[in-house]
Amino acid sequence: MLASPDLDALLARCQRREPAAQRALYARYAARMLGVARRYATCLAEAEDILQDAFVKVFTHLRDFRAEGSLEGWIRRVVVTTAINHWQSGKLRRRCQAEPEQLPEPAVAAAALDRLNVAEVLALIEQLPDGCKMILLLYAVDGYSHSEISELLGIQESTSKAQLSKARKQLQTLYQQQNTFLRL
Repeated sequence: MLASPDLDALLARCQRREPAAQRALYARYAARMLGVARRYATCLAEAEDILQDAFVKVFTHLRDFRAEGSLEGWIRRVVVTTAINHWQSGKLRRRCQAEPEQLPEPAVAAAALDRLNVAEVLALIEQLPDGCKMILLLYAVDGYSHSEISELLGIQESTSKAQLSKARKQLQTLYQQQNTFLRL
């Protein structure tokens, strides 16, 4: 991790639009932010598009970073906002034409049947309708409040709460169906 003076110097160089500094900042945060973008996208290619657009915004608006919080938190918010913009514009509503991503096969050991791994949870979330998925991720994973979600998505706060409830119920149903399938 860069020390604060090193990070400040890197940010100053990025503000002067030095390509080497921009590459260094991108290299530092891209992997983590791709994970954030991937949660909102339907496939890896869409997540990469979100990440690319988000970093263009980061470099364009770097002067707006006030250092009141962490730089990583600010970049994460830019990535989430970019994912929301893609979703609202319909860019995330299209399904990838390429081969679906391969998920690991469910483990057959008895202990593994009692717990879901991260890939299995993400696979279940992918099966949710887009609106439910978006609100579940914003609320449960990224920690936005219902009032923040309603502002970000331009919906009523009650709609956010209803969609979250619907998402939880659907996840429970999907989980039960998976467990039934695995017991067969």
